Amino acid sequence: MLEPSTPVQYVKGIGPRLAEILAAKGLHTVDDLLHYLPFRYEDRLNPRSIAELRAGEMATVIGEVRTSGLFRTRKMPIFQLTVGQGRARLKCLWFNGTYLRDKFQPGQIVALYGKVEDDRGELQLRQPQFEILGEPEGDAEQKASESLEIGRIVPIYESAGQGRLTSRWFRRTIRRALEDLSPEMPEGIPASVRKRLNLLPPREALWKVHWPDEGESVHALQSFRTPAHIRMIFEELFFIELGLELKRREQKAQTGIAFDLTDQVRQAIKKILPFHPTNAQKRALKEIASDMEKPFPMRRLLQGDVGSGKTLVAFEAAIIAIENGYQVALMAPTEILAQQHYFSARRILEPSGYRIVLLTGSLEDDRKREIRRHIAQGGAQLVIGTHALIEQKVEFDKLGLVIVDEQHRFGVLQRFKLMKKQDARPNTNHVGAAALSRPEQRSAVSSAAELRSARQPRAAVPTQIDRTDEGARASTASAEPDVLVMTATPIPRTLALTLYGDLDLSVLDEMPPGRTPIVTKRVGDESSEKIWQFVRQQVAAGHQAYVVYPVIEENEESELKAAMKMYRELSKKVFPDLQVAVLHGRMEADLKEQVMRLFQQGKIQILVSTTVIEVGVDVPNAAVMVIEHAERFGLAQLHQLRGRIGRGAAKSYCILMTGGKVSEEAERRLDAMVRTNDGFEIAELDLEMRGPGEFFGTRQAGMPTFQVASLTRDRDLLELAKKEAAAVLSGPNPEISQLDIDRALRRMRTKWQKTYGLVEVG
Repeated sequence: MLEPSTPVQYVKGIGPRLAEILAAKGLHTVDDLLHYLPFRYEDRLNPRSIAELRAGEMATVIGEVRTSGLFRTRKMPIFQLTVGQGRARLKCLWFNGTYLRDKFQPGQIVALYGKVEDDRGELQLRQPQFEILGEPEGDAEQKASESLEIGRIVPIYESAGQGRLTSRWFRRTIRRALEDLSPEMPEGIPASVRKRLNLLPPREALWKVHWPDEGESVHALQSFRTPAHIRMIFEELFFIELGLELKRREQKAQTGIAFDLTDQVRQAIKKILPFHPTNAQKRALKEIASDMEKPFPMRRLLQGDVGSGKTLVAFEAAIIAIENGYQVALMAPTEILAQQHYFSARRILEPSGYRIVLLTGSLEDDRKREIRRHIAQGGAQLVIGTHALIEQKVEFDKLGLVIVDEQHRFGVLQRFKLMKKQDARPNTNHVGAAALSRPEQRSAVSSAAELRSARQPRAAVPTQIDRTDEGARASTASAEPDVLVMTATPIPRTLALTLYGDLDLSVLDEMPPGRTPIVTKRVGDESSEKIWQFVRQQVAAGHQAYVVYPVIEENEESELKAAMKMYRELSKKVFPDLQVAVLHGRMEADLKEQVMRLFQQGKIQILVSTTVIEVGVDVPNAAVMVIEHAERFGLAQLHQLRGRIGRGAAKSYCILMTGGKVSEEAERRLDAMVRTNDGFEIAELDLEMRGPGEFFGTRQAGMPTFQVASLTRDRDLLELAKKEAAAVLSGPNPEISQLDIDRALRRMRTKWQKTYGLVEVG
């Protein structure tokens, strides 16, 4: 008998060699294999006859191979296959089909699935998916009809090992694994939840998701909404949300700082406001202040679109801590961004007498030593810097609040190094960081926790949830500082519930007064002369401009314009009378800083750049951005780039210039950019188009590795899972036994170890 934890190599027909191929797909155990779900289903109960086919429909056809061969056109090789049913014949075409040259033999039985097209009165399938069901030797058709391939709804799997493990192989192997599976399947979802939601038992769900019943709706199967799919998707999301809910409750069981929100504090906040705050800023500050008053550590994510006023809200939170006698650390991912925060803080806070210092890696050693001494003695109330803040030499006198800006920008290797430092400190958390997450997958919120270690050891975490009083305190060694995470990347709710699910969420969804909406237009590069003339007019009116390219240097195989080449052309031929500079990621840090400083000071009129300006560049006088080859950029990236302009009172313009053929997906991105400036609408579309793993442009450390769920498809089930997880841990409940809760927590830990990287804050 096979258990879910059995290594996959022990499934009949696999062995060590094929197990290596499966491991590359993340399939290590029987449980992994059984959660490798079909990506679609074919209704082969009644496959269509060739005579019944109609142009425009999707159809499955099973026929006998008659002829096949490769012929070449001027543009590309085309592979043609003809299948027959008696006298009826059907032509199938694959463009660039050289790889199919020796695939088919006359007499083979094949299943074909694709869209039926009319080619001058003759029906054909173009680029159909196919599967060889039987060989010409023997009574292949009869053998095929008796197999798992015909006369049923057939699951279709992605192949593996460069096609060596086909969909047909997966069907047979998964079937054997199900037949040999132990009848005792572990059940972690509490009985009351299963009953309320009418969830199938786990074993039945596995069978039906791989081998649907004859009467099952093909539409429900294709949309992953059969009872079997719902059971498996809900289970995966439920245990993720259960872990996040448990993490939140553990954080509230830690000793925090209960800041006093006195009239003096309120007056201090009002004193620094440069303008009347928006309703969104008021709401966010109220949520943050409410957290800071409580006796457990705040763990909150503040997200808002570019220019929505996050920094001002963060400074208001800082005043609450400072007025209570504590220090505040604000950590940014780049020196440019750290310096901007420093200058903003001095402008807004210094007139009220607050003491602010900047600590970055590029400072001279003597200066760094002096600043560190100032911090350790409590002379600095607001400390702004880069990752230099978390160096071992930095000690805080009384750290009360940590603010981390542009969270996801901290590098993976840097995060891992910081977490190794954290792991070395005393930690008695039995189900927190150690039990629920793999260090290499935790998100950079860990870097906020590193700031604690500069001050004192980590507080112990109680080993049991206090179900009678959520705010009850366990005996701990010291108070944890509050943590506020900021991001200008609008995060769709489904991502926020998973990636940052153990943080409370505040959203700034309106812009401060005086912001003029950015005008976004799309043009082809044949209009470049008109665009450069427009840029010249804007510079003559006293404004500055960005010109952004996707690459630095030219590549002989690429038609993309490169930043360096265009910098030379723009500076020497197009704008020889203007101050033009270039900025890209390969430049030395000092030179980058110098260029940005000159641009901020208005001494550079046109900045030619790569996406290095995407985050952290604040130049209110910049009113024009030209993005060349805009079709090559991701949607969120385009929106972040656009956010570099429109930061002053002048009307601003973003020009998306395209070159060459634009794909259908790129058209959707560009249309969205022209249609709306709403970052949250853009974020939802970007998530839908690219999926959660690539939402930030690179695979995000801390993202869950889902086996069956999809954040874009299963939002309703995610909300339901969050609600049910909270109910399970909410306290005494006559419907849920302690045995059920313990069983759910054990199952949750197994799931988290395997598939999820915890966003670790405390």
